[in-house]
Amino acid sequence: MVDKEVVQHKISVIEDNLAKLEILAQLSPEEFLDKFYYVESAKHLIQVSIEAMLDIAHHVIARERFRTPKTYAEALLILVEQGILPQKKEPVFLQMAKFRNRVVHLYHDVDDKEVYQILIRNLDDFRTFVGAVVKTFL
Repeated sequence: MVDKEVVQHKISVIEDNLAKLEILAQLSPEEFLDKFYYVESAKHLIQVSIEAMLDIAHHVIARERFRTPKTYAEALLILVEQGILPQKKEPVFLQMAKFRNRVVHLYHDVDDKEVYQILIRNLDDFRTFVGAVVKTFL
């Protein structure tokens, strides 16, 4: 059985980070890219939010005794397979896991403009994840 307190704590992390990312998303591309601390803050907040998603996925998988994922991306795919996350968002969730891996392991290859595009276009993907988890478990 899923520990609702654990899941809610991780969701709070995502929601707190989203509030901060929304502030950064209000900056123009020039303002955002001109200050290294905006870019680095956004990278960190996005990474931690994805980590929290992955923590939730692994918690749910372990508690519900779903098959064991071999990769971070597979953890999200298992939640799609189980009908917890929407099928149509599967490619997006895969890209999120890949982005997390790039930030952690290939940090020198992460383009600052890509980070800005995530702020402008993809914050709702975190909300989709949170909404699906809340609907299913909370």
